Amino acid sequence: MNATSAAVASAVTFVWLGMVLAISFLEAPLKFRAPGVTIPVGLGIGRLVFRALNAVEAALAVLVIAAAALGGATAGIAWLTAAVAALLLAQLAVVRPRLNRRSDRVLAGEELPRSRGHFWYVGLEILKVVALLALGAGLLTA
Repeated sequence: MNATSAAVASAVTFVWLGMVLAISFLEAPLKFRAPGVTIPVGLGIGRLVFRALNAVEAALAVLVIAAAALGGATAGIAWLTAAVAALLLAQLAVVRPRLNRRSDRVLAGEELPRSRGHFWYVGLEILKVVALLALGAGLLTA
């Protein structure tokens, strides 16, 4: 892979990783511990924050894919890039719509038990973090 494309893809990958770690594993759980934050308020904030995060993630994924494609990525880098993109796509196309429907019901005042859908999102998020770490490390050595 050419050095410029690898550097760009590496920088974008590590920015993406930092955003996921900060939002998903720091901000999201902490907001519900803040004084006065109710479940509906926390859900409203979470939907806004994750909508923005996912939009930025999609843009970063496009940048990484373009840099890998234009830079002549190795098979390993191409596979890791595809894995990260597939994990993001699964979150956006499968899990998030279900979580949004459920949060719509909660925001409308319906009392529901704890959601298991968040476990799927977090599981995919953990896999995405591992894949981003592997991709970033691979790009640094490319």
